[in-house]
Amino acid sequence: QVQLVESGGGLVQAGGSLRLSCAASGSIFRINAMGWYRQAPGKQRELVASITSGGTTNYADSVKGRFTISRDNAKNTVYLQMNSLKREDTAVYYCDAEIISLPPSVPYGYWGQGTQVTVSS
Repeated sequence: QVQLVESGGGLVQAGGSLRLSCAASGSIFRINAMGWYRQAPGKQRELVASITSGGTTNYADSVKGRFTISRDNAKNTVYLQMNSLKREDTAVYYCDAEIISLPPSVPYGYWGQGTQVTVSS
């Protein structure tokens, strides 16, 4: 059984910072790409940032220059450092990961439970 657990969400003023973490646990053989998505009320879930196992990153245009995704492969953890937060960043943030579990088989996509980020003016 593989599980993703997020932490680090909360309430912050505009211009502030938050750091989200997402740790994968369970019977893991290998983790491929990891990423962060967000979903605001009444909107579709959208990709915020992703990172490959080799460290190649990709960002949504709306967060470039403000957010940084990173990962610690030894800890099976992905992070999202969010700076210069804006009200429009308010959403539930979900991490996802493509994981090959034990015994080794095909990769499968897993989601975390989500963590609320609220940016006030």
